[in-house]
Amino acid sequence: MKALIVGAKGQLGRGLQATAPGDATLVCVDVDELDITDAAAVAAFVAQEQPDLVLNAAAYTAVDKAESEEDVAMAINGTATGTLAQAARSVGARLVHVSTDFVFDGRSGIPYAPDAPTGPLSAYGRTKLAGEQLAGPDALIVRTAWVYAPTGGNFVRTMLRLMGERPEVRVVADQIGTPTYAPGLAGALWAMAANGVAGIHHYTDSGAASWYDFAVAIQEEGLAAGLLTQQAKIVPIPTSAYPTPAVRPHYSVLDKASTFEALGGPTPHWRDNLRIMMDAIKTNG
Repeated sequence: MKALIVGAKGQLGRGLQATAPGDATLVCVDVDELDITDAAAVAAFVAQEQPDLVLNAAAYTAVDKAESEEDVAMAINGTATGTLAQAARSVGARLVHVSTDFVFDGRSGIPYAPDAPTGPLSAYGRTKLAGEQLAGPDALIVRTAWVYAPTGGNFVRTMLRLMGERPEVRVVADQIGTPTYAPGLAGALWAMAANGVAGIHHYTDSGAASWYDFAVAIQEEGLAAGLLTQQAKIVPIPTSAYPTPAVRPHYSVLDKASTFEALGGPTPHWRDNLRIMMDAIKTNG
């Protein structure tokens, strides 16, 4: 099997490379090798490489900046997804596309099922929803949330840095979701693709937490792993105390029943994966 990984230098892209099946031949590109907003370049590249699978891990993820750059975000998250889907179909390849919990409005009191009504509150959410629609019914579309990894910019690494520098950190406590360890998501994408799964599915780690809960756990695990040497005071604050250009959903826990069925069991609890991530940082820096 030949697989094209787009967005190969990001958290998920690196995870896809690390968890790839042994029989997979990988073609890994990022924006410096392939501009996915250039339809002609994408068509030519895919025609040249003739992959069996196209995994789209590329995205415009600057959620707040997207409010003033929605056209740029749409070009990457929306239009380019359609371009990749068309190029994949032209060579008989399957598209695996990653989307987000931000396609929902956050007003639900129960986890969002894959077929739940969407209602994005932000430009980022609107552009990601457009990407889902342009991926087409033959694609595997996996929505995820709160992704982090041992490398790159993410909430866990930011919290570790701030807790090491400051006596106090303030963290939003009224937004509820689920953290997702990027290598686990990557492995699930490979498994679902290998099983021929299509349509919209959800993947995060198991459980739920607020950003405040997540921060408390990061400090506890960071101290236990020796990555932190001091204990900062973590202050829970409401979203209203930390205004941002983009409106975020207050509740975005995703229902993963169909994914559990496809994978043959539940995903690890987010706290367990957080501990694994701390060990990885301790080992590799």
